[in-house]
Amino acid sequence: MNIMQMMKQAQGLQKRLKDTQVELANLEVVGEKGGVKVVCDGQGKFKSISIAAEAINPENPSSVDKDTIEMLEDVVSAAIKQAGDKANKEMESRMTAVTGGLNIPGLQGLFQ
Repeated sequence: MNIMQMMKQAQGLQKRLKDTQVELANLEVVGEKGGVKVVCDGQGKFKSISIAAEAINPENPSSVDKDTIEMLEDVVSAAIKQAGDKANKEMESRMTAVTGGLNIPGLQGLFQ
């Protein structure tokens, strides 16, 4: 195999990887348990949470008002997003330490 064929294959692979990343970013994955529904994208990034009144007060769900549910969803969403941001910063910091600050093509896209 000559260098031109290798370059062409590498470009094709790079395009497929980029296309797959876009597909995964647009994919919605749902997990549900006990009246709580969480939505992430295909890369595992948190998108949203829905909490049913039954999850808060199974004995008397009608006692839980809509404002309480929305406030709890907002607080949990903010905490999850904050944890994800911190994890991404830590991952970037450690990967920068491993690579010595070198910009390795394709590596940066794995952490965003």
